[in-house]
Amino acid sequence: MDAEMISQVNGEKPAGGLLALLRTVALIAALVGALGSVGLVLQVGRRKHSPRLLLALFVIWVLSPFVALVVANIASKSWSVITRATLYSVMLVVALCSLAIYGDIALGPLGAKTVPVFVIVPPASLLLIAMVVPMAALLSARLSRRRQRT
Repeated sequence: MDAEMISQVNGEKPAGGLLALLRTVALIAALVGALGSVGLVLQVGRRKHSPRLLLALFVIWVLSPFVALVVANIASKSWSVITRATLYSVMLVVALCSLAIYGDIALGPLGAKTVPVFVIVPPASLLLIAMVVPMAALLSARLSRRRQRT
């Protein structure tokens, strides 16, 4: 079943070009966010003379929200339009905020606050994803049930 048929079965209007555009922009933003975040982590690691193993672990840690977003995107084929639009919006927010936060640290003066930022941002991003996307799915399901009653 394709997305338009699923949307019609759920009582929603078919996902048009706007959702496809949002998906494309979100995937590009996630890729740029992931690559940029890794680059900024490596930049800070070089400036602080961090051991390579520690840098590799931080790279994996910083990439974890982006991997979760890509996995969610793959799984989202059968999701409602509202849930997919929310996922794509969260992809944009995570990418932009990660780059802004890591960029501020990497391009500014190094201090004691450097490491905690790289430790806190990934789980905060994962928490945002884990809260917002299921809430959108719940809202979408409720709206769908309400439409079916009327």
